[in-house]
Amino acid sequence: MRARHLAPAALLLPFALLLAACGGSSRAEGGGGTGSGTDGKGSLTLNVGDQKGGSEALLRAAGELDDLPYKIKWSTFTSGPPLLEAVNAGAVDVGAVGNTPPVFAAAAKSKIKVIAGSHSRSDGETILVKKDSPLKRPAQLKGKSVAVAQGSSAHYQLVASLKKAGLTTKDITLNYLQPADALAAFTRGKVDAWAVWDPYTSQALDQADARVLTTGQGLVNGLSLQVAAPAALDDKKKSAALKDYTDRLRRAQNWVFKHPGVWAKAWAKETGLPDKVALDAVKRTRGTAVAVAVDKAAVASEQQIVDSFAALKLIPRSFDFGEFVDPRFNGDLPPSGTAPRTYGKAH
Repeated sequence: MRARHLAPAALLLPFALLLAACGGSSRAEGGGGTGSGTDGKGSLTLNVGDQKGGSEALLRAAGELDDLPYKIKWSTFTSGPPLLEAVNAGAVDVGAVGNTPPVFAAAAKSKIKVIAGSHSRSDGETILVKKDSPLKRPAQLKGKSVAVAQGSSAHYQLVASLKKAGLTTKDITLNYLQPADALAAFTRGKVDAWAVWDPYTSQALDQADARVLTTGQGLVNGLSLQVAAPAALDDKKKSAALKDYTDRLRRAQNWVFKHPGVWAKAWAKETGLPDKVALDAVKRTRGTAVAVAVDKAAVASEQQIVDSFAALKLIPRSFDFGEFVDPRFNGDLPPSGTAPRTYGKAH
């Protein structure tokens, strides 16, 4: 396949900046958290792990950081796995990740507890090909090269899509690449397909001559998870702050659905994403999230990821995912299978 010109720096920059909550486990991006300020007042400090354009930006845009009765000290991470390493080490009390990084962390016997979740549409979980690609369905990926971030939600979506097509990862050539590198490979024709998530899906469709081969709708659970340190949950004051924090996130997500344009502009400013791409991603997936309970059904759907990766020997052991869940904040939240919101026809 003839190599295409490398994508312009303006296209690559947001990808490099915004390694989203679903991010893979590569250390090439640098792992540790970087301080990004403190909000609130009071004697109690909640240490929150975040990612560029993540919870802090969301809460600030929704006005949920006003009048905090405790302090939030933010630390920014490149992706889910290093954030969970910080939770395990006790450096972070809580942080948001996608549905797959906790599986890898728990397999490594990390000290983590899933305490909250949200359910989004999975239209942004895609396998992309170039518009002029001869590939029309996932079964045609046999013998082809696919870029994906290892340990990401896209990694599981790829495994599930292949299984539905009667294939396994042994039938393709896997290229484990973080999104910025995957974009370059995809744009230059160095890989045949790219398994990825929003906002990368929206940006590739808008600017990288991409087309959707298949989505994760009906194949993946669409969950994003809040993961806390057991020590923080055992501290009465911090546990109360964690409950308040997850409540604020729920209210902020409700605000996003009602104000997609306002949030898209704020998100674009925070991340460097073009306004149109940000709005597309909000309407395709990011704005559709509903806060849900981390119930038995959520545990069962995460267990499917555990079992799939264990069978493929992508994690060192199988285990009971329920042991890494603390449902104390479920309250009257709706079941995890509650349908996400929608803005109408998928964008």
